[in-house]
Amino acid sequence: MYPAEIVIPMKEELTENGFQEMLTPADVEKVLAENGTALVMINSVCGCSAGTARPGILMAVQNATIKPNHLSTCFAGFDIDAVKKVREYLMPYPPSSPAIALFKEGKLVHMIERHNIEGRSAQMIADNLIGAFQTYCN
Repeated sequence: MYPAEIVIPMKEELTENGFQEMLTPADVEKVLAENGTALVMINSVCGCSAGTARPGILMAVQNATIKPNHLSTCFAGFDIDAVKKVREYLMPYPPSSPAIALFKEGKLVHMIERHNIEGRSAQMIADNLIGAFQTYCN
């Protein structure tokens, strides 16, 4: 488990911009049981999270005209049980962190795995997400 003093500022980058933390399996189930769409980020300490994933997801949410109903996050290597529960909903995708998933009515409709984040710019990730929002968040 990562030390809180490392993780907290990375968590706050999302929570200070409207993302709700999912700290327990019950939190995950509650978010994914709600009507509409839910954007979920499995946050991470890795460089691609700081370099492109978090900036990209924030750029998408700030610039999209159509947005998900719910913005949620949990942190790999820290919110252990919540991440494990989210990953159950992400099957058949293998565990990945960071990862960004869009759910509609509790069903996974769009997934960005770590290998889709590495080597991509924040703008490319934002564009990918905005396209998904336009498709599924109507």
